[in-house]
Amino acid sequence: MVRTLAHIRARPRRAFLPRIVEHRRARRSSATGPYAHPDMADPAQPSGPGAERWEGVSADIIDELTWRGLIAQSTDLDALRAETAKGPITLYAGFDPTAASLHAGHLVPLLTLKRFQQAGHRPIVLAGGATGLIGDPRDVGERVMNSTDTVAEWADRIRGQLQRFVDFDDSPTGAIIANNMEWTGNLSAVDFLRDIGKHFSVNVMLARETVKRRLDSDGISYTEFSYMLLQANDFVQLRRAHGCHLQVGGSDQWGNIIAGVELNRRLDGAQVHALTTPLVTSADGKKFGKSTGGGSLWLDPEMTSPYAWYQYFVNTGDADVIRYLRWFTFLDREELAELETATAERPHAREAQRRLAAEMTTLVHGEAHTRAVQLASQALFGRGDLHDLDETTLGSALAEAAGEGTVAEAGPESTIVDLLVASGLSDSRGAARRAVADGGASVNNVRISDPEWVPADADYLHGRWLVLRRGKKNFAGARRAGR
Repeated sequence: MVRTLAHIRARPRRAFLPRIVEHRRARRSSATGPYAHPDMADPAQPSGPGAERWEGVSADIIDELTWRGLIAQSTDLDALRAETAKGPITLYAGFDPTAASLHAGHLVPLLTLKRFQQAGHRPIVLAGGATGLIGDPRDVGERVMNSTDTVAEWADRIRGQLQRFVDFDDSPTGAIIANNMEWTGNLSAVDFLRDIGKHFSVNVMLARETVKRRLDSDGISYTEFSYMLLQANDFVQLRRAHGCHLQVGGSDQWGNIIAGVELNRRLDGAQVHALTTPLVTSADGKKFGKSTGGGSLWLDPEMTSPYAWYQYFVNTGDADVIRYLRWFTFLDREELAELETATAERPHAREAQRRLAAEMTTLVHGEAHTRAVQLASQALFGRGDLHDLDETTLGSALAEAAGEGTVAEAGPESTIVDLLVASGLSDSRGAARRAVADGGASVNNVRISDPEWVPADADYLHGRWLVLRRGKKNFAGARRAGR
């Protein structure tokens, strides 16, 4: 059962003025965490006021997030720790439908909701059907204003994706899904200005870094400038309807989230909390989640194939892989310590990368797709039978190998030399002939020694595909003409 608004009544809380705390990312060490030393505190024993255990629920979720390096900023962390130790809390994260799919960068806050749920707390996933029509200000220019119908369609699609990552059962921790169009759609301009806008200082809003950068360039519309107020109101509405007392989001959302904390205090004298996760970048500062072709790494398999998804993570650098395993997987400390040791001592084996790719593909696409792409990876590099691959996975793999180019076309009279040149594996016919003569050219993992070889009907995989190879590591695809 998918829970929607109106399942739970709000719980009264005491007044609270947030104390903001910045958190440095925990340093990686072979000890695998801050509690590895026997003289340090045991994370199984909660600390702080009100830290008594409550039956059936883990009270050390804050320690878990700290160890994984998943806390970038928070309000009073000791107060949040004490509250989670006393009993289950309800928390939320919001996701705006600015595209037809969520992307890999959304997974950190989404999986943080999952971690809280596994620790005995109730998550709310919020699809921003209203805020998606406005758009959070970004550093470069106004966002494209998508139509109401488009945003509604995207919100429905994203809603379906969100339901794959948290459990929507009838248990006390069963997740709730909401859409902020429910309370924003009928909000009048007068009510918005009197009930919400009255509590915001323009000076504070202008101090936001993104707003300052926009004002220094081409300016910002009132539409985007007002986004913070709408998101802050979401927090108020979810607290009133569901007793939600924590918002989780990426660290770039800190200003919006803390505005919601303050609005709860001003309107109702309510204590609520804020916690942000780090933005994911590689060790060299590159933005996380960009595919080989430069586009986003989407969760929708029609937009990013499971093969392309797997390949992105299996190619993670040694400097990033353990951090990604901490952030994106649910492996325990012992397993992560073993993978960290393997990366340090046997980097060529890429054990951590293969585990990360498998975990991430199973998480997003399921075990069947993971097995299929692993089989494809082995077969395409000559360690398996290409005939065992399903056509969808094979086609995706060959398209990914082509990158921004196109898969070569195999005509009825195309020779191996023609195909090597057309696919880009050889830059000239002379180079292609030399590759054949030296025994370095193959089709479907079968070496070709005749430069005049032309594929027969039976050579095409699924009646359509050829896998071309030059050397051990360079491969490309060719598609039968007219197929």
